Amino acid sequence: MPEASPVSFPSAFLWGAATSAYQIEGAVREDGRTPSIWDTFSHTPGKTAGGETGDIAVDHYHRYRDDVALMKELGLGAYRFSISWPRVQPTGRGPAVQRGLDFYRRLVDELLAAGIKPAVTLYHWDLPQELEDAGGWPERDTAYRFAEYAQIVGEALGDRVEQWITLNEPWCAAFLGYASGVHAPGRTDPAASLRAAHHLNLAHGLGTVALRSVMPAHNSVAISLNTSAVRPLSQQPADLAAAQKIDDLSGGIFHGPILHGAYPQTLLEATAPVTDWSHVEDGDLGLIRQPLDAICLNYYTPTVVSAADADSRVRSSGGHGESDHSPWPAADDVAFHQPPGERTEMGWSVDPTGLHQLIMRYHREAPGLPLYISENGAAYDDKPGADGTVHDPERVAYLDGHLKAVRRAITDGADVRGYYLWSLLDNFEWAYGYEKRFGAVYVDYASQERIPKSSALWYGRAARTGSLPPVESAAE
Repeated sequence: MPEASPVSFPSAFLWGAATSAYQIEGAVREDGRTPSIWDTFSHTPGKTAGGETGDIAVDHYHRYRDDVALMKELGLGAYRFSISWPRVQPTGRGPAVQRGLDFYRRLVDELLAAGIKPAVTLYHWDLPQELEDAGGWPERDTAYRFAEYAQIVGEALGDRVEQWITLNEPWCAAFLGYASGVHAPGRTDPAASLRAAHHLNLAHGLGTVALRSVMPAHNSVAISLNTSAVRPLSQQPADLAAAQKIDDLSGGIFHGPILHGAYPQTLLEATAPVTDWSHVEDGDLGLIRQPLDAICLNYYTPTVVSAADADSRVRSSGGHGESDHSPWPAADDVAFHQPPGERTEMGWSVDPTGLHQLIMRYHREAPGLPLYISENGAAYDDKPGADGTVHDPERVAYLDGHLKAVRRAITDGADVRGYYLWSLLDNFEWAYGYEKRFGAVYVDYASQERIPKSSALWYGRAARTGSLPPVESAAE
């Protein structure tokens, strides 16, 4: 039987890896940085596994040169990282702290010297604590503070960084932060979470305008959405209605105004018991709907829902952490289901078809806009073997399956231009502390030693050749 042809990607396809500032940098009190909401949250007893914090994380602030050298050695073509807002603008207002900006200038220079394309995310959940003290994302002013911050960073780095992402997963920032409370700042107010979602949308629009006012016209501005690949448990009307509700709350609430200039009517009707949406002011939707250069998608697992039984309704996060409060406002009548089959350490089902579903959905939702997979990956219980190597065949299989789904979407007509593996390094996994390892590179947290796992070597080979290696080759 002849060997199957290798799965190859277009020659210009971007092969990258991603991280975020609070998860890897450490150095939380150096060079003028002040606390973010995640510093406060992680230092609050009972909020994170083992009371762990990002105070040191994987010490990327001091080890970035070695980390860039490792990326180059692996053969990565791009690196997506986030800027720590309180490192650049400690109070969320006023002039920048140049020492904070200088770190990112050095990082960008190091990447460019290594032939690695930098991609900047402006907001990956680390709101300056002073802005939260003033009300946080439920307050309209926070969106204007974000635009000021975006202009500062755009002026500093826009001459050398071409790819920009305003917000990462605004769904998590709004609903895990302000509805279920499992993420910083840990508030549990459904109405506030919906106001936060709108003001995050407004921040994206205002931030896009601010970036474009100070950067070269050829730079790309996008947003990273983690819209759920929602599937109804059955085709019964009640289950279809449940799927519509979760689809609106995970996706429509963001891409509705961002791409189409309006919130879905079904969303407004479903959330009417929680809010009257009077926080949406005249002109907001026009400010939010700025022309984009790309859409970035984060995907890990599909979401399966049904209508909940009237006598057995339970609050559920849909796999987003345990809480007595739901991250889904006005959706207590929706039940979440765990599909059968393989799961990651997060308890998430492994299903590449959900990634294909999501890509094709946005291919239709935003025709003509390039797409990037800005996060995709899996947590497994990785440990070094007796010989010191870290073999993670489950992650290799996960990446292989999901990259094949991306290639299938390209064949089906979607303009997918790049893929960022989550994550480059094992790191601080938010409320899970250090117990969940998403990295392609193993980190010994005590010594800070980096050990590329077999998945990193496999993915690096794919990045260098543009074709997926045999899964078995990861063991070599």
